[in-house]
Amino acid sequence: MDAITNMSNAEGAALVGTPAAACVTSLPSQEAAAPVPAEAPLAMPVQSLYSASGTRRRPQRHESLRSGLGTWVARLVVFGGSMGLTAYGASEMYGVVSVGGVTPLEWALLVLFVANFSWIAIACTSALLGFLWLLFMPPKEPAVPTVLKERTAIVMPIYNEAPGRVFATLQAIYEEVQATGFGASFDWFFLSDTTNADIFVAEEQAFLALRARLGTQAPIYYRHRPKNSARKAGNIADFVTRWGGAYAHMVVLDADSLMTGRAILGLAAAMEADPDAGIIQTLPLIINRNTLFARVQQFAARIYGPVIAAGLAAWMGRDGNYWGHNAIIRIRAFADHCGLPTLRGRPPFGGHVLSHDFVEAALIRRAGYAVYMLPALDGSYEESPPSLIDLSARDRRWCQGNLQHLRILPAAGLHWASRQHLATGIMAYLASPLWMAQICVGIILVFQASYIRPEYFTSEFTLFPAWPRFDAQRSLELFSFTMTILLLPKLFGLLLALLKGKTRRGSGGAIRLIISALFEVVLSALLAPIMMLIQTGHVMHFAFGFDTGWDPQRRDDGSIPFGAIARRHRSHVAMGLLMLTAGLRISPSLVAWMSPTIAGLVMAIFVSWASAQLSIGMFMRRLGLLVTPEEKEKPSVVQRANTLVRDFASNGDAPPDSIALIHSDPAFRQIHEAFLPLAARRKRGDIAPDWALAEAKLEDAESMAEASAWLTPRERMAVLQDQTLIAKLVRLP
Repeated sequence: MDAITNMSNAEGAALVGTPAAACVTSLPSQEAAAPVPAEAPLAMPVQSLYSASGTRRRPQRHESLRSGLGTWVARLVVFGGSMGLTAYGASEMYGVVSVGGVTPLEWALLVLFVANFSWIAIACTSALLGFLWLLFMPPKEPAVPTVLKERTAIVMPIYNEAPGRVFATLQAIYEEVQATGFGASFDWFFLSDTTNADIFVAEEQAFLALRARLGTQAPIYYRHRPKNSARKAGNIADFVTRWGGAYAHMVVLDADSLMTGRAILGLAAAMEADPDAGIIQTLPLIINRNTLFARVQQFAARIYGPVIAAGLAAWMGRDGNYWGHNAIIRIRAFADHCGLPTLRGRPPFGGHVLSHDFVEAALIRRAGYAVYMLPALDGSYEESPPSLIDLSARDRRWCQGNLQHLRILPAAGLHWASRQHLATGIMAYLASPLWMAQICVGIILVFQASYIRPEYFTSEFTLFPAWPRFDAQRSLELFSFTMTILLLPKLFGLLLALLKGKTRRGSGGAIRLIISALFEVVLSALLAPIMMLIQTGHVMHFAFGFDTGWDPQRRDDGSIPFGAIARRHRSHVAMGLLMLTAGLRISPSLVAWMSPTIAGLVMAIFVSWASAQLSIGMFMRRLGLLVTPEEKEKPSVVQRANTLVRDFASNGDAPPDSIALIHSDPAFRQIHEAFLPLAARRKRGDIAPDWALAEAKLEDAESMAEASAWLTPRERMAVLQDQTLIAKLVRLP
């Protein structure tokens, strides 16, 4: 393993600095023309959401009585406890508003409070369960296998990503697995859905360089789809239907995933040992983050994440969920039962299933396979958005996908736990407009009490007047109780980190760990109302029928211009100032109650700008704050990946001009054309507009430079994917 991590930068540069022509001469022509292995097709029928046809699979191994009983006890603690907390909170809230009778607006406030409180109550009881489990009966990390009998594919779907990052990452993971001695059990696939012509060509160059570096015997393959239909779900389905028959399992990675060789071996061994398992999920920790915003996320995931994940794993048992990456899947079961249908109607609620992972977990569980998490399996990592604006862009996609699950929630035959997972994902975004509505109703009630003369006796006959009054003391107690429930999961995570010497020392010691946690709580409190308005906007956007795109995620730490931040958050600042002004005119006590929300909105531009700064994040790191154990002592796979990424950057990570490269480099052009899939026979009269326009422009152009300037991004892709158009391009001077 040390031999891997200590490889020199010069050796890494051999991968990234190799010119395309040199890569060509270093590869035998037959290998250069074979970016993918021979196909092993596997049928993947589309599943019905309206009928659970087919026989539910019977488990080959029955769950032990102790394990099954433990899961149901955990569910009783989580759901029974959250119901008890919610009932108490509802009772107290009723006591707050029922002084002198309950008006319709007060009933609305009560209902909204219960909906929001139930959301945080279940998170609290689940975290409590995870805390107790990890404290008194911590699960053991799976043992390293001595033998693997079945073959596993490692697949990384990519979409307009920086090639240097993804190819360096996969090489680091590949080297880790090879060092374990089990490399022969795994094949590796880049599954490209890239639609940017320059990035497409850069991916091919990076793949050639990777083969030149690792040797043609390395079972690493690259496949580019001409059309990215059904997005990531369609990308994975394309792999399964073309090569799934050659493998028993697949480990699905994201473009920002990293996993140690031990973690991948642990997943493969766990799947082989459990013939009833359909999906086994790991807990990815966040790494390599440097901006203040991302470092706060990284710290929170490392300190609070294990407690939350352990609680989820305990009550989910074998009826768990799938998060779309850093997990292993039984391919035959996935192919037989996870073919996703196209939802009726137009987007945002119709069309292809966007947040496919939850649905695939529900369908494979419906078929009788187990889905569960291994929270004790270390060595699973991912990255996170570097700023609030980047998080908002990702959340927009996730919001549409999760709200689409409203169509899937009533699907026939789903396990009740699967419906709970879907409902949780939906509520993750509906909670924001519900919170917003609760704030608005509260403001109206205070305004009514301050400015509108109450009608004590209405036209309806009653013996008692309707007094618009609140129990101030009880409301203060309820506020304190709510804040306690909200913050307890963080406290459980902090306590566990303080009790674990390795985590405590790796986070800078007890004092720095506590200061970091307090800082995270304050910054999260300021960010929460901003995210409330952002997510409320997303929900309303989709509620009115607007679709969203699926742009690639920004993963670097580059700062966003202040002007862009100000434009994005000016409406949030305006809302905060409006609430502040209205609150001061209505009742100064209202401002005091709402001060956390108002402060976050009024400071939205500054908070978003400051949290996106790389310099502030690195300053916190120098102070020893927001530090994680994996940052202080980087795992070998992280070190190796970072070295390779730096080598890519030092050799120029900017993608080439694809049209110019294809025109000027005959050796690379030959390989590019060999990599193209066989074109399906075109039906006469069926002419793609992009292809036709590209052909017309190539015919009309008098030089390559002129054609390159005329071609749109879609037309450039049409040229690169068609040998006829490539030939026309090459003939231009």
